[in-house]
Amino acid sequence: MVFEIPQKVEIIINILEKAGYEAYAVGGCVRDALLGRTPNDWDITTSAKPEQVKALFHRTVDTGIAHGTVTVLLEKEGFEVTTYRVDGEYEDGRHPKEVTFTACLEEDLKRRDFTINAMAYNPRKGLVDLFEGQKDLENKVIRCVGDPLERFTEDALRIMRAVRFSAQLGFSLEEETRKALSVLAPNLKHVSAERIQVELVKLLVSPHPDYLRIAYEAGVTREFLPEFDRCMETPQNTPHHCYNVGEHILHSLLYVREDKVLRLTMLLHDIAKPVVRKTDENGRDHFKTHASVGEKMSKEILRRLKFDNDTISRVSRLIRWHDLRPTPAPAEVRKAINVVGEDLFPMWMEVQYADNKAKSDYRGEEKAARQAGVRMTWEEIMEKGECVSMKGLAITGSDLIAAGMKPGKEMGSVLHELLDAVLENPELNKKEALLSLAFAADKKLL
Repeated sequence: MVFEIPQKVEIIINILEKAGYEAYAVGGCVRDALLGRTPNDWDITTSAKPEQVKALFHRTVDTGIAHGTVTVLLEKEGFEVTTYRVDGEYEDGRHPKEVTFTACLEEDLKRRDFTINAMAYNPRKGLVDLFEGQKDLENKVIRCVGDPLERFTEDALRIMRAVRFSAQLGFSLEEETRKALSVLAPNLKHVSAERIQVELVKLLVSPHPDYLRIAYEAGVTREFLPEFDRCMETPQNTPHHCYNVGEHILHSLLYVREDKVLRLTMLLHDIAKPVVRKTDENGRDHFKTHASVGEKMSKEILRRLKFDNDTISRVSRLIRWHDLRPTPAPAEVRKAINVVGEDLFPMWMEVQYADNKAKSDYRGEEKAARQAGVRMTWEEIMEKGECVSMKGLAITGSDLIAAGMKPGKEMGSVLHELLDAVLENPELNKKEALLSLAFAADKKLL
């Protein structure tokens, strides 16, 4: 097996070998190269100890010196070079208490998580594949190196990584690996919310976000997103739906592009349905207020998983309005843009599309026609540059004060009345016309 590696990686390997050490590209970069992908990073493993690596290169950074990792800088580009090592006991279910450097490549590779990540490559010696990682790539299988119970016990984050790699690559989980997920899922309590968040996002923005189903079936989501488990157990007895809440969510994920905010929105857009579900005397389910309750729940969940405030704000706002259904009438669309926010309205349309695509065919053509009409009207509004928010209003509070109006809450109310009028009729958005309307609205403010 021969494949090209970047020139700088080959230079680092050559320098290490000329000094009498072994050196290989290792891990994910080898996996991706074998899959015909362009690796994001190239990691190197070597028999040289950190101080020996540092002595060979002019510019290095002690990235993780205690664990044997030194970053070698070549023309401002960094490459992690890590000494072959054997991990000690994992006392906290995440990190080894200590590491021991070794001169044996096999010892280093057998401590790694999955066979597809435990291959090494050297331009002269070729591929080192001690655990049939290449075969697992061909068979599209995620399989632990050695005993999966041991691998997941050592580092519980590997539980999330197994599902994430499965989703990213479209691979199945080897049976013993899948069983071990179920047994050791509770060990995720040892993993920080930040690390779980990273793996969840990678899974969601993958080509197969619906593989979250694997995590549910293995009892993994119960440990960090129990609200989703409730969705998977909540039916939707209504002609608008053909799946339970959880399956609807999983299918909706497939209909939006691979964007973090959009995928998180679809994951959580119906998260409140199990909470608000009511069944009428005819056996039909209703989920009134699920959007507003979902807005609140999504904020709590995203904070729990340590997402940043901007992501929380955008996702929760999209959830709050995901069930809004304006007609294509220009006035209705302008009002919808104002409510949702001009910045998020394009995403809101994508959310509506995905939501409806994951429903039943009941009134499907009618729903699709409404959405297409709303999009067309939105494009016309944007092209004309019509006012859709307070910042587009042709008059400001300063203008009203200059004309003699007293500042205060009443003036704020007047501005909102003016905006409502302009959303209804954009031709009114002229300073003189709005001044006249403002003082006619409440002469007591003069």
